[in-house]
Amino acid sequence: MNSNIIQTRLDQYHCKTTLEEENALKEITQEVVLMALSRSGFFRFAEFHGGTALRIIYGLPRFSEDLDFALLKSSKNFIWSEFFKVINEELSIYGYDAELVDRSKMNVAVKKAFIKDNSIGKILTFSYPNILHLKKIRIKLEVDINPAVGSKSEIKYLDFPLPFSIRLQTLPSLFAGKVHALLCRSYMKGRDWFDFVWYVSRKTEINYQLLQNALKQMGPWENQKIEVNKSWILSELENKILHINWHFITNDVIRFLKPQDQKSLEVWSKEFFISRLEKLSDYLS
Repeated sequence: MNSNIIQTRLDQYHCKTTLEEENALKEITQEVVLMALSRSGFFRFAEFHGGTALRIIYGLPRFSEDLDFALLKSSKNFIWSEFFKVINEELSIYGYDAELVDRSKMNVAVKKAFIKDNSIGKILTFSYPNILHLKKIRIKLEVDINPAVGSKSEIKYLDFPLPFSIRLQTLPSLFAGKVHALLCRSYMKGRDWFDFVWYVSRKTEINYQLLQNALKQMGPWENQKIEVNKSWILSELENKILHINWHFITNDVIRFLKPQDQKSLEVWSKEFFISRLEKLSDYLS
């Protein structure tokens, strides 16, 4: 059992709060799960996307809760439980005694599973020791089995706990997915807007084809004839920005940030996000 590898990784985070330490252990667990999925052959037919992908691959300065994936080609035959044996075997090597549950529903495009563990917290040494002894680590896995057409992906490499490869959406495709969430999610998430600021700071382009197909597949523009281009995106995002309660949105994201990064939220306002929209306009093709 290699729980010492998990301990060393946790110590490297230099956590400053109870919540930060809990988030760090969840992220470490996510990486072990990704390695298990890689070894199972999962990334031959699926790609990694979402906030956790940005966090683990590109160092997005916020923690993320779920592991989100999409099939490269639509299929109704995907079953999470087919991967449980490999995931359990890998987790057990590092001291976990995990419970895996498939919570997928029939006729729903996003198939869900949960990984729960209450053993690893009992064998590690924490700076804030009361956080996990009575609490389970809980990680959600989601895969879209009917994804919008037009995504682009690439192979990336990780080296924890051991070297492995994953298939990841390219940044323009990831940004397209985020814009879709900003415009179509039925509720507001501060994490979406935090990620938006990150994409714009890196001058990330948007995969228009993927965004247009996603908008036609789900959301207010479902099955409508729309032409997604720079001016359309800027107009719709501005309309969102002008009608958001930024105090509420800020409170949603703060728990996912390290204390030193929380100061960046002080500038969040309608005016700030309009300025980010102007920056997007300056470079977007």
